[in-house]
Amino acid sequence: MAVHSASQPAKVLIIPGLYGSGPEHWQSQWEKQHPEFVRVNQLDWNTPICHDWITTLDAAIRKEDDHVILVGHSLGSATIAHWANHYGRKIVGALIVAPSDTEAATFPEGTTGFSPIATRRLPFPSTVIASTDDPYISFERVTKLSEAWGSKVITLGACGHISVSNGFGPWPEGIQYITELQSSAT
Repeated sequence: MAVHSASQPAKVLIIPGLYGSGPEHWQSQWEKQHPEFVRVNQLDWNTPICHDWITTLDAAIRKEDDHVILVGHSLGSATIAHWANHYGRKIVGALIVAPSDTEAATFPEGTTGFSPIATRRLPFPSTVIASTDDPYISFERVTKLSEAWGSKVITLGACGHISVSNGFGPWPEGIQYITELQSSAT
């Protein structure tokens, strides 16, 4: 692995969830505003297979010599946990936004291998951004997962799935959480 200087910022990798993040989603908005951010493109956004997603994610992380901050939303957040459980490598950090509970009855059908959710402690700093009324995960469940992962939890209140339909278009406030992860790594 390459040695990175404290002044060299980590590459931000965007990890969308099921169906990808559309053009109005905050992840896509961040990519437009920050050309240095890179989306991890999966081959199948609609009927994903966990092994395929974590293999694609690992290739993107290795390309950056593990000097990355991952930004996952929804199923992308679960993908981060599965990647860490499988590969166990230390990266700069992860921002886990509105993780979906792949074990819940409310989770959409069509995914393979994402249940049960990996609950091993993450070997890197992480922050979970949660809503108290997310339809894809109970607040109790997100709290338990965050504890298992060793993640800092930030609750935004009642704001659904932290997506476009909940008023999160560009979401400039979210960039601050990446900045905090980057700062804690230096």
